[in-house]
Amino acid sequence: MPGPPIVLSTLQEKVVPSRTALVIIDMVNDFVHPEGKTAVRAGRQVQHAQSAIPHQQRLLEGARRAGVPVIHVQHTTLPEHASDSGAWLDARSRATYSVTDICMDGTWGQEIIDDLKPAPVETVVKKFRYSGFAGTNLDLVLRSMRRESVICCGVSTNVCVEATAREAFSLDYYVVIPEDACASWDMELHASALATAGHRYATVCSSDAVLEIWGGGDGSVA
Repeated sequence: MPGPPIVLSTLQEKVVPSRTALVIIDMVNDFVHPEGKTAVRAGRQVQHAQSAIPHQQRLLEGARRAGVPVIHVQHTTLPEHASDSGAWLDARSRATYSVTDICMDGTWGQEIIDDLKPAPVETVVKKFRYSGFAGTNLDLVLRSMRRESVICCGVSTNVCVEATAREAFSLDYYVVIPEDACASWDMELHASALATAGHRYATVCSSDAVLEIWGGGDGSVA
């Protein structure tokens, strides 16, 4: 009979560079840029998403210095409804942005924002639903990298970040969510999602807490 599994109980154990990956979710122009469809066509405020970018930049630089793999998850809609279902369009039509042609494949709106552009060696995963795992190769990539934990950040905390983090936990990854590197159009929903995550399936912390383990609160690695 196999013995009980080894349990990683501390943040330091979970985010050690040899076992974790940084997963940046949906930081694309249509969602977070002031000229993207969320802001221009749906009239939603993106200032909360903008305020998370400096923290994401620090995590990104810290990960690169520490040798932590970075995966950029990029929301995508295929032309001619090739990635849509009736259920998906129904939900999307009632979503905050109320725009069903958001993040169209190959457009500026689908591109990751300039402040967080992927390096050539970094993986970009196109997703077509809220979760970064649904219908994608994200799990395959993480397991091929022999990762045991994921650090999830991006937008929106209560939708795509939450969906990705919950599924990661269901797939037996340790999940860490730096709260200042996530945002929502509604920060009450942001706070509620983080409270549930911290109680049930993730370690919620600050970006500084992760960076200090990697070597320095300024994103440097000793």
